[in-house]
Amino acid sequence: MVRVKICGITNREDALKAASLGAWALGFNFYKKSPRFIAPAKAKKIIQELPPFVTPVGIFVNQPLGAIRDIISHCNLGAVQMHGDEDHHFCHRLRRYGAKVIKVFRVGATFDPSVLKDYHVDAFLFDTLVKSEADTTYGGSGKTFNWSLLKEMKGQHKPFILSGGLNPQNVIEPVNQIKPYAVDVASGVESEPGKKDPRLLKEFIEIVSYVSGPNVKSHVD
Repeated sequence: MVRVKICGITNREDALKAASLGAWALGFNFYKKSPRFIAPAKAKKIIQELPPFVTPVGIFVNQPLGAIRDIISHCNLGAVQMHGDEDHHFCHRLRRYGAKVIKVFRVGATFDPSVLKDYHVDAFLFDTLVKSEADTTYGGSGKTFNWSLLKEMKGQHKPFILSGGLNPQNVIEPVNQIKPYAVDVASGVESEPGKKDPRLLKEFIEIVSYVSGPNVKSHVD
């Protein structure tokens, strides 16, 4: 079954709603330039109310190792998602702090999967490469890319998460074609940046659950 991560959580109501609908993980964006930024103290309060088996994931962009370490500890994060220019050495050092490490790559027409081989992380996340990308687009572009570029990832043992402009209308195709470990959505289930739409949340999670099926195994299971 393909899992669902709801990213850009900024409030308790959205977090608990997503969890109750079956979200596998919730993303908390600690990148201050993001419209979905959340302060660690506020995120901690929300995370403390999450039910068991819902993973809190911290989103970071080019932040110092010590700062990330402190937020992992303060918020009790289960995973960290590195959206910046962090190299494989940086990601390797992060692993000592107890959280799973997800490295993000932005995919364009010339994306070369060989860049992944040096990264000894727990999972990869693929988002969309936006040309002339401004700094503020770190942490999620909200735009789709050619998902078929990831077909050659099938059969590899490293889990990968698909992101980039997903919504209830377009998520069926990549789930059917690519069978990722998980899909990641933020703007596609929002009424405005940082505020989730309960109807879209429900629709998105139900569609992914139905299409992937409880007995349909992804390539990393």
